[in-house]
Amino acid sequence: MKVSVFGIGYVGAVTAACLVRDGHAVIAVDPNEDKVRTIREGRAPIVEPGLERLIADGVTSGLLRATSSAAEAIAETELSFICVGTPSLHSGNLDLGFVARVCEQIGAEIAKKEDFHSIVVRSTMLPGSMDQTVIALLERFSGRKAGEGFGIAIYPEFLREGSAIADYDAPSVIVIGRLDAQTLERVRALNSRLAAPEYVTDYATAEAIKYANNAWHAVKVSFANEIGNISGELGIDGHAVMTALCMDTKLNLSPVYLRPGFAYGGSCLPKDLRALRYKAKALDLAVPLLEAAAASNDLQIDRAMRMITSQGRRRVGMLGLSFKAGTDDLRESPLLELAERLHGKGYDLRIFDPNVRYAFLQGANLQYVRSHLPHLSALMVDRAEDILSHAETVVIGNRDPRFAPAIDGLRPDQTVVDLVRHDPARRSGGNYQGICW
Repeated sequence: MKVSVFGIGYVGAVTAACLVRDGHAVIAVDPNEDKVRTIREGRAPIVEPGLERLIADGVTSGLLRATSSAAEAIAETELSFICVGTPSLHSGNLDLGFVARVCEQIGAEIAKKEDFHSIVVRSTMLPGSMDQTVIALLERFSGRKAGEGFGIAIYPEFLREGSAIADYDAPSVIVIGRLDAQTLERVRALNSRLAAPEYVTDYATAEAIKYANNAWHAVKVSFANEIGNISGELGIDGHAVMTALCMDTKLNLSPVYLRPGFAYGGSCLPKDLRALRYKAKALDLAVPLLEAAAASNDLQIDRAMRMITSQGRRRVGMLGLSFKAGTDDLRESPLLELAERLHGKGYDLRIFDPNVRYAFLQGANLQYVRSHLPHLSALMVDRAEDILSHAETVVIGNRDPRFAPAIDGLRPDQTVVDLVRHDPARRSGGNYQGICW
């Protein structure tokens, strides 16, 4: 294919070099004449293992050229990558000035073309940037509609400095946010030699995926450091602790616990996190990430409460009370906390959980209920149908499969607040509200 790459920085230089190595003709575009000259001389504009050789080979073969002319690049290619920088502003927001200027240039040039041109964004941008900046400017300066007069997609990069070429060649997943089918097929053609699984979605979701990845990496680094700091103060090798943690691929390094929904609870996580934070304080150690985990959990309960109360209806029915399906454990269940708040504010509350029988609660479980919601027995009903006949707002609290028939029997005048995405296919809308989907 004939490809132009706008921005000869880290991502652009690696992308251009790897495309040329794979046999594509590439025009690298940058307003910085020093970068253009560097590429023309067969040298890498950045330090990255293996990059200099790929660029030198590309220039020698004639497949790699460099220019500062957007007009030349657009006229001679069928697909353009946008790889310009998106630096931080003092506020923390992104500066999309470079992206905006490139979109204006590309839009003006594709207006002169008869052929269908595809624009693929690799620059990292916050969700909403494709709509509000990229597509808006491309449509304004080209006079054409995205997906019809030109193609558009976003293809987030996950290249690490020092291993960028290896990361390009062996990605864990290829994420493509697309609008039109032709651009999607062109990106697939460029990636035909890559064996990674492909995740195709809309471009707003693809924008969010990139940020979720980077935020997760930052959280992992900070978590390992806080555990290491506590361990070190106790005379324990933090590396040994984290090595064992990483050996667990069933719970620790897996999709488990990484599904958005309601707050955590139960007899272990809240108690042990509190104890670890207490120990850190005793050691005079700051552990802001561990502190924030508990605060964030409380905020998720607040969010659920707002979703329920904002309906403006007094009769509420809860399907589920234990902290997860298949158990009667109510200790530190966020659903019990939610029920306590609703009852305390005077809502006409009914609760159905087939696993919870008040008469059979005992020990610490019973003591916890008596201290937090002593009127629980008066709020419990025996059938899911009792919830449906009573409630104006139905809250789905866990994934017990026995709730499915009840959900199917909802009336049009009833509102559902789903805290667990009981039906994976449902999205918020109308009288159905998911807590974060």
